[in-house]
Amino acid sequence: MPTILIVEDNEDIRLNLVEYLESKNYQTDNTDDGLKALALTIVNKYDLIVLDIMIPGMDGLRLCRELRSRGNTTPIIILSAKDSTDDRIMGLSEGADDYIVKPFSLAELLLRIQAVLRRSSTPEEKVLQVGNLRLELDSKRVFRGDTELKLNPTAFRILAFLMQKSPEVVSREEIEDEIWGFQRVAGDNLRAHIYQIRKIVDKPFEEPLIETRHGFGWAVRAKEDRGE
Repeated sequence: MPTILIVEDNEDIRLNLVEYLESKNYQTDNTDDGLKALALTIVNKYDLIVLDIMIPGMDGLRLCRELRSRGNTTPIIILSAKDSTDDRIMGLSEGADDYIVKPFSLAELLLRIQAVLRRSSTPEEKVLQVGNLRLELDSKRVFRGDTELKLNPTAFRILAFLMQKSPEVVSREEIEDEIWGFQRVAGDNLRAHIYQIRKIVDKPFEEPLIETRHGFGWAVRAKEDRGE
C-alpha cells in the first residue's frame, strides 16, 4: 500500500486529504510545517509527497529543493494558489513532478497521484542516445558527453519519450497521452517541463538538441539529423 506524506498548513484541507486518500487505500502521514516534513522524510520512506508551497518552518519550494539536494527522489506534487506559467516553472524547476492549482477537486488530485506513482514505478532497461545525449532508462540517469544531468522524474519521462521518437516531431497531444494518460493537464505544466529540460539539456552546451516546431510540437535531434 503506497504511503503519502501530506504537507499542508490549512487543517481543514489537510485532514480532508488524509480522509479521502485513506478511503482510497493509501497510507498517509501529515504535517503542517516544512521543517517537520523534512524530519519525517529522513526517518521514513514515502512513495509520494503532496506539498503546499505556503507553509511555516520551511516553505514548500525550499523543502523541495532541499530534498533534491539530499538525493531524495520521492515524487512530489505541489499544491498552490499561484497559477501563472512562471510559478509553475519555478515549482517544477525546484524538482517537483507535478503542479496543481488550488482550488482543485479530490478526484483530479487522485488521478495525478496515480499517474505520478505509475511513472515512478515503471521498470525499463534501455539506453537511448541522440548525439552526445545519453539516457539510461534502468538507472534513470542522463548524460551529455561525460556530464551527468539532473532531471526530475516527469522531465526524465518526457525527454525519454522525445528521444524514443527522435528525430520525429512529437505533438503536445502525444506527449500528454504518453505521460499523463487520459487525464488532461494544464498546458502550462507541459511548457514548464519543456522549459526546464531545455535549460538543463541544451543551455550549458554549444549544440542545442531540443527543437520547437511552433504549432506542431518538439523534437530531439542531433546535428546529423537536421542535415547540418
